Amino acid sequence: QVLLVESGGGSVQAGGSLRLSCEASGTNYRYCMGWFRQPPGKEREGVAGFAADGRTIYADSVKGRFTISKDNAKNTLYLQMNSLKPDDTAMYYCAVDNSTCFYVRPLYPAGFRYWGQGTQVTVSS
Repeated sequence: QVLLVESGGGSVQAGGSLRLSCEASGTNYRYCMGWFRQPPGKEREGVAGFAADGRTIYADSVKGRFTISKDNAKNTLYLQMNSLKPDDTAMYYCAVDNSTCFYVRPLYPAGFRYWGQGTQVTVSS
């Protein structure tokens, strides 16, 4: 049974930082993982992920501010978010598929099979 548990969300002022964590169990550390978010009233969108060669990939809106990383020994995914803006307010989700990133299109929610429950990030101006 695949289980993803996100943590680290909260409320911050614009310009602040947060670090999200996603602990994965029941899945292989080689499988493709990524971060997504769903702002209020909008569709879920990709935030950060990995290409087939391991390069990190980011949505244009977060490039230079967010950093995705993974601890394979702990099977834990991280998202370091700096210089947060009110537009970053959303429910943040991590996701994993049961294949490597060679077969998964990063930043596309439809490509990921398993999802966490989400952690709320609220950025005030």
